[in-house]
Amino acid sequence: MPRTTTRERAAAQVPAPPAAPARLGRLTEFRIRGLGSIDDVTLELGPGLTVVTGETGAGKTMVVTGLTLLFGGRADPGRVRANGRAGVEGRLVLPAESPVWERAAEAGAEPDDDGSLILARTVSAEGRSRAHLGGRSVPVGVVAELAEGLLAVHGQSDQLRLSRPAEQRRALDRYAGADHLALLDRYRDAYARWRALAADLERRQGQARELAQAADVLRHGLEEIEAVAPQPGEDDELDAQARRLGDADALRTAADEARLALVGDVTGDLGGGGDLPQDATAALALAERALAGSGDPALVLLAQDLADAVAVVSDVAGQLAGYVADLDADPARLAEVLDRRAALTALVRKYAAAGEGVAGVLTWAADAQGRLDQLDVSDEALEALTAERDAARAEVDDLGGAVSAGRRAAADGFAAEVGRELAGLAMKSARVSFSVDSHPDEPGPEGADEVVLLLAAHPGAPPRPVHKGASGGELSRIMLAIEVVFAGADPVPVMVFDEVDAGVGGSAAGEIGRRLARLARDHQIVVVTHLAQVAAYADTHVVVDKSPDAGAGVTATDIRAVRDEDRVRELARMLSGLADSDTGQAHARELLAVAAEARN
Repeated sequence: MPRTTTRERAAAQVPAPPAAPARLGRLTEFRIRGLGSIDDVTLELGPGLTVVTGETGAGKTMVVTGLTLLFGGRADPGRVRANGRAGVEGRLVLPAESPVWERAAEAGAEPDDDGSLILARTVSAEGRSRAHLGGRSVPVGVVAELAEGLLAVHGQSDQLRLSRPAEQRRALDRYAGADHLALLDRYRDAYARWRALAADLERRQGQARELAQAADVLRHGLEEIEAVAPQPGEDDELDAQARRLGDADALRTAADEARLALVGDVTGDLGGGGDLPQDATAALALAERALAGSGDPALVLLAQDLADAVAVVSDVAGQLAGYVADLDADPARLAEVLDRRAALTALVRKYAAAGEGVAGVLTWAADAQGRLDQLDVSDEALEALTAERDAARAEVDDLGGAVSAGRRAAADGFAAEVGRELAGLAMKSARVSFSVDSHPDEPGPEGADEVVLLLAAHPGAPPRPVHKGASGGELSRIMLAIEVVFAGADPVPVMVFDEVDAGVGGSAAGEIGRRLARLARDHQIVVVTHLAQVAAYADTHVVVDKSPDAGAGVTATDIRAVRDEDRVRELARMLSGLADSDTGQAHARELLAVAAEARN
């Protein structure tokens, strides 16, 4: 048996230190039920780099298919097992500042007891699909929208982001830096303002007759309201005045009787002698003096209460006298109040909703004035709006030119860095570049540029759009190179690479593993691979096994995490096809030692 060094034995038996938890969040648990050859398995996913390996045909790609399905991908009923329903579930741990939380809350989702966010998706054999987010049923489109900020899948058939020119443009903008992104935000605001002004001008010019008629209606209403000039709360005040004026005689009699009862003449009819005062004030004063002079502490306290009562009665009597003096019984004034109230009532019926009163009329007037400003189709208004639109367009052109210059300045540096990464990924002869084709006469919401990532796969080959000029394996490696260039800057927390090492071997395979491990410092990376050189860099190594299930009459797939000697055996199988080969195991230990040293 070949001898192994102490370093090799340690690397094989002790897992590499786990990467720091991704600061952007990660998927901690993933369950697959009834999908393809998988009956029911649950994966505990750690931070850093997770590799998925197994024999050809064992069902490794079902892991990628499940993840894609979980995050809103297209549901393929052909993948559903005979039991008629497939399901995937995932538990996401996200930082509090993640924008995913805001969108999830809008959809009614709630975090689990441990603060994580649970996603679930089910697919029937008939193709019906349902999604759940944070315990709430949501449209699949909501999950797909969230997936743009959660998951990026890079594989032979899933190069969606890289194949879209819009994503290529966004990648170049991110590379250009914070100042460029701030400039781009200013451009977006200016573009939105220009488009709004242009649409308003076009609307006014194209609908001049209809807008003028609508303006006449509003203007007539405002003139009616202005002629009456209602004041806030005036209707309530007029109602009170009308009641007082209409009942003036009865009110005066009631006030006089009350005042006389409080301060009336002495009549002697209260049963206490001829000198007993009739008015309440005098009676209370007499009682107060009698109690105050008794000398008894309890009666003296009551005398103080009576003194307070005398003060209150006197104050009320004074107010009644003032009320009678101010009471107006003028019929002319009453008629004036009633006429004013009728005028307000007519406005309320015409311009206010039920129960709103004069307040509703004033609200209508304010709204009408604002709408009238938007309906102005006079020559003066159209000229002013045209000038404002042209000024906004000039700002768009200025900012758009600056954005284009920033993109061109960044294009060469970005292409050079990606090229350097590709050189270590068995694509030394490949050359990437950006085509930034500006159309200043046709600005768009993201600028006036058509940005295309080009690839010349070998010397002498003409540059072609990368999704047309690269094979599936090359496209995956280009995406990997781009992601490595952006390591730590991409906001997507989970990245999946499906056999990005296709067609690669030797030292290039080790370089792929090294780059994936570097990317996993800031992201959670899941990689399906058939190369031991890549798998050796994993923080978590998962093996997919397929075995006949005689009881069910189908082929079942199991997924398990391997460590220590089991991991050595799996790497040996990948290297030589023989898990128990001494030579293969020695090579596996050497790969683990090299990977551990490279990561330290």
